[in-house]
Amino acid sequence: MELNIRIPDHTSVLFDYLQKGQFICSNSCDETVRDMYEMIDDNFEALSLYFLQIGYTLERGNEYFYFSRTEPRATLEQKILRAYYWIDVLDLFKTYDETFGAGCRFQPEQILVEANINVALQNKLDGMRKHFSDREVRKDVLDNIIRQLAKESFIELENEKSNTYKVLSAWHYLERLIESIQIFDETEEENEKPE
Repeated sequence: MELNIRIPDHTSVLFDYLQKGQFICSNSCDETVRDMYEMIDDNFEALSLYFLQIGYTLERGNEYFYFSRTEPRATLEQKILRAYYWIDVLDLFKTYDETFGAGCRFQPEQILVEANINVALQNKLDGMRKHFSDREVRKDVLDNIIRQLAKESFIELENEKSNTYKVLSAWHYLERLIESIQIFDETEEENEKPE
């Protein structure tokens, strides 16, 4: 099968970035990433077809792009543990600030100060220790979470001097992931059964 599509000159740069599992967000602090976002946005159909031919699915989210892929069969337990982690991360940040989401800026130090006066936040942060068996200190736990979020391009360090992070559009992916979890109440189902 011969494809006759025109792809951008720097498609290999896009591929190298996306194949690492990172998101390309429209609101990135990095101008290069914003340029990559524009390149994909302008050529989405052609790039989707091209990447599909080499085994990658280019996905469009709310102001972000990423590759989805068929992963090796992970056990149900691994998937559930991973989902628990992301639920806990979102819960932690929403406890810190109900409006926390894409475009927000924060400093980890602010979260630690808030945890000293907000018992609910303190409990959420302490609860995150279960995901990091080698971490006992709240600051270390939060640093690990921040590092993981930055590595997976959900946040970026916007200002090194003030240690300010910016939440990227890819945050919508996490919110959508959690919103897609459907929990059925068995008691409701039992009440709806005809007698």
